[in-house]
Amino acid sequence: MDDPAPDLRAQNLSLAYDGEPVVTGLDLAVPPGRITAVVGANACGKSTLLRALARLLAPQSGAVHLDGRALRSIPTRELAQRLGILPQGPVAPDGLTVLDLVNRGRSPHQTWWRQWSKADESAVYAALAATDITDLADRCVDELSGGQRQRAWIAMAMAQGTRVLLLDEPTTYLDMAHQIDVLDLITDLNRRDGRTIVMVLHDLNQACRYADHVVAMKAGRIVAEGDPADVITAAMVEDVFGLRCQVTTDPVSGTPLVIPISRHHMPEPVPGGARDERRTTAGE
Repeated sequence: MDDPAPDLRAQNLSLAYDGEPVVTGLDLAVPPGRITAVVGANACGKSTLLRALARLLAPQSGAVHLDGRALRSIPTRELAQRLGILPQGPVAPDGLTVLDLVNRGRSPHQTWWRQWSKADESAVYAALAATDITDLADRCVDELSGGQRQRAWIAMAMAQGTRVLLLDEPTTYLDMAHQIDVLDLITDLNRRDGRTIVMVLHDLNQACRYADHVVAMKAGRIVAEGDPADVITAAMVEDVFGLRCQVTTDPVSGTPLVIPISRHHMPEPVPGGARDERRTTAGE
């Protein structure tokens, strides 16, 4: 892709479901051509933000802009050619083959006067090859393993040919090996052509390893964003997730490594310390 990386940003964005605020006054400039991971506790607004960035949820106030144009002003077909989203747990119709699924990624490029073309065919087979599922093209999607199925959906998003790809928890329900496989694939897509990728992740260590930019959310607001080494701190994890932890350096990637501290592994109180004194006083 030779086009410059697009500029995607939210300005003073407020989002709600059934009148209940979920995101309030949020500003976000997505780093173009890089991988951004959005992290935070359940119900903090991560997926809601992603839906707004894809124009699947209309803002209560504020706006999302793509290259300076409000998303609401961009024709649907044009937007689908420029921005793609892979929701959490997508479901394919029964009996749909991998090839049929990936072909659907070319729908935004079809019109009544422009039907299937060599360019469409090339995009589909390039996506199959890039995700290493060419040999699965004739298999039914519902017969695939979780990792293969996720690769097929990513191939469909690739075939769509967008410069921005939004992924909502792309590793959900996958075992550890398939999670790494999918995240490696996502990184390949970014490194190969500078595609801008925004993904919601639950695993902080995976976010640190694979993202160039991390956005931490709490209660519908961004509380920290930037390089993983600057964002992922013990104080931030305790504030956002209510979890005590130690943050050290991953010996493999050199990125931050979060080590949770459970209540069963809390340090023992120091004899004669303040905690012991309180116990002594209480017992007297």
